[in-house]
Amino acid sequence: MSAVVVRLVGFGHLDLAEDIVHDALVQALEVWKFRGVPANPAAWLMAAAKNRAIDVIRRERTERRFAPEVADLLSTEWSLVPTVASAFEDKEVVDAELRLMFELCDGRLPEETQVMVILKYLCGFGVRELAQAFLSGEEAIEKRLGRARATLQSAGGLAELGDAQRARSRAPAVCRALYLMFSEGYHGSHPEVVVREELCAEALRLASLLAAHPVTGVAGEVKGLLALMCLLAARLPARRDARGDLIPLDEQDRSRWDPALNARGLAALAESGAGAPSEMHLEAAIAAHHAVAASVESTDWPAIVALYDRLAALRPSPVVALNRAVAIGFARGPAAGLAEIDAIESLARLDDYLFLAATRADLLRRAGRPEDALPHFRRARELARNDPERRFFDRRLAECGGGIGHG
Repeated sequence: MSAVVVRLVGFGHLDLAEDIVHDALVQALEVWKFRGVPANPAAWLMAAAKNRAIDVIRRERTERRFAPEVADLLSTEWSLVPTVASAFEDKEVVDAELRLMFELCDGRLPEETQVMVILKYLCGFGVRELAQAFLSGEEAIEKRLGRARATLQSAGGLAELGDAQRARSRAPAVCRALYLMFSEGYHGSHPEVVVREELCAEALRLASLLAAHPVTGVAGEVKGLLALMCLLAARLPARRDARGDLIPLDEQDRSRWDPALNARGLAALAESGAGAPSEMHLEAAIAAHHAVAASVESTDWPAIVALYDRLAALRPSPVVALNRAVAIGFARGPAAGLAEIDAIESLARLDDYLFLAATRADLLRRAGRPEDALPHFRRARELARNDPERRFFDRRLAECGGGIGHG
């Protein structure tokens, strides 16, 4: 809905586009409460957004100038309705989504801000989710979005995707945004559920659109992204128990991993290998080692460490270094993993990062030091974002003899 409406009204009216989408969602909440959820909720919402867009454009067209490519068609009554209706057709919706992804990656914005606005305007992330994804405060996120909105408002309408060089230059930021969207669903910050499969599915859908397009699909990052998402999504059936609680990788029943998604991911990875490997290609290669291994013990951990070495050289960050430490903990033993954590530069940036405390605690547990693991499991529990995570750390605390997490 956001993509189509922005295509109609232009970046100069992002606030108006948000209002139209918001009104459609509010209408759904009001109507569905009494009539029940329709058989096709997505089609219902699209119809509601289309009708709302027609009403708002009709009301505002004397005061505003909309997207240049359709402005004249929206200015007269006889062409307004068919123009808006055409924009909401399935093929046009896909085109608008792809174009919006790349248009939000405006070169005047820092790459991290480009990712942020994609997550905000295309993927529906709230400020709290953005703050979690970027390890930042909500006030800082609000300010950055405000500056980005001011920059984007001068962009006009959505450019075509025919410029292959332009699309390739913007592909890394687009891929990173979709990767963060998938990550939020895979192990995100939702206060009630530990896995949001609908977010994972939506990120995978958008990545599939990118990979299928003749212009955007040639970028190595795109195939790598698709491979990574497929390989991680294949594990989703085994990541939670019947209660909805987390099952860590070393305890998962790998027979429950989706073989079709694994096969699709491995095929996409093979296609992504041409040229210099991208970040997404390297991360997908790491996931592929897990996909083909029968167990944690039989996993080729030295190869995974080597891939993390290449990833750290390409994109140095404390999070990559932490993941590398985990792999070293399996390849060379927990003590080696702990030493790698202590050696991470900018480790202080991860003080409030749940996975730092959880990783250190687990390495200590595996090293036969349960008492030393207890304070780190307690810290992880403090940072847990939902009940399933808290119950997971309660179990670990009990295993280490520490009782319940708040004790």
